[in-house]
Amino acid sequence: MKKDLHPTDYRLVVFMDEAANFSFLTKSAIATSETTKWEDGNEYPLVKVHISSASHPFFTGEEKIIDTEGRVDRFAARLKKAQAHKEMLAKKAATTKKTAKPAKKADSADEKVAEEAKK
Repeated sequence: MKKDLHPTDYRLVVFMDEAANFSFLTKSAIATSETTKWEDGNEYPLVKVHISSASHPFFTGEEKIIDTEGRVDRFAARLKKAQAHKEMLAKKAATTKKTAKPAKKADSADEKVAEEAKK
């Protein structure tokens, strides 16, 4: 077995789920610079997480959108812009149909050639 493969600096650490306002205390070797005061009055290192068992739909049984980075807002803005662009193109196409010039009539020489070909 390899030596020094696993960390040896396990200590008590508080993990805090920011979305559900839920915290738990467990042992970990994760490095962090933040600390927090726990229920027992002691101060422990703090690790903030986006999802835990308190906020994950698999454990809660309910579906909720956790948008910590604005992905939903960016998607909604792109969708709105695309719909506006589509409407603008439709209006432009409708106005060009109304103002389109009728097709040119064939020159008299072309008509004569066509009539002779029919005979």
